[in-house]
Amino acid sequence: MSTDSGWSADETGTESAEAAGDETGTAMLAVEELHVSYGKVAALQGIDLHVGRGEVVSVIGPNGAGKTTLAETVSGFHDYEGSVRFDGTEVRSRSTSDLVGDGLVHCTEGRDLFGHMSVADNLALGAFRRGNAEERRAFVYDLFPTLEDRASQHARTMSGGEQQMLAIGRALMGSPDLLVLDEPTLGLAPVVLQDISEGLERIREAGVTLLLCEQNVTFAMDHADRIVLLENGSVVRVGSPEDLRDDDYIREVYLGG
Repeated sequence: MSTDSGWSADETGTESAEAAGDETGTAMLAVEELHVSYGKVAALQGIDLHVGRGEVVSVIGPNGAGKTTLAETVSGFHDYEGSVRFDGTEVRSRSTSDLVGDGLVHCTEGRDLFGHMSVADNLALGAFRRGNAEERRAFVYDLFPTLEDRASQHARTMSGGEQQMLAIGRALMGSPDLLVLDEPTLGLAPVVLQDISEGLERIREAGVTLLLCEQNVTFAMDHADRIVLLENGSVVRVGSPEDLRDDDYIREVYLGG
């Protein structure tokens, strides 16, 4: 994706993340030997993960596997041991605000909208560090027409699905080069899930690189170039969606046989 114009159009069963992306030097996101702890509790243990430019990588796993911790760490919200590099620079060396300005935008599991503010104002805040928002706003409204229809409505009065669209839209207003999406389908009705699914495909077509952390395994596989399975803070499977759909363990535990 061009930030000047605003938008532009492995082997299964691996016990490490050796196959989890491009070479470190060419990856947009390069995570190596990542360890994160909450006090004495280890949340992430030796994570290796790489996301190439224009790629969609889905991180799946059960509740408590470490998906949200990974998303937050990549986005600069946690101390860590090891290395997390965005566009070649260590994340810990920059503030979260600087990371957003440089193109790393995080759409959180909790959405974190300003409920007392309108849809339009929430979107405007998303563009605060990047400027030149008109083209991106048009893209967001085209992506999720409901947001344009509800532009003057307070965010807190919207349905859960509409709030999720707004959260994604606000993240897109930041003109992300790398968009980190944490559980975008959580609690959504099937009809809204389809809208989010179609939106993600168009975001991908626009050239945005995506790290998708998602408990809905079917949804994650439908939108990924590669899948990384986390369990108990460690990578236990890496592969293409096609490969992992044929993996007996994935089918039994995550796809219902």
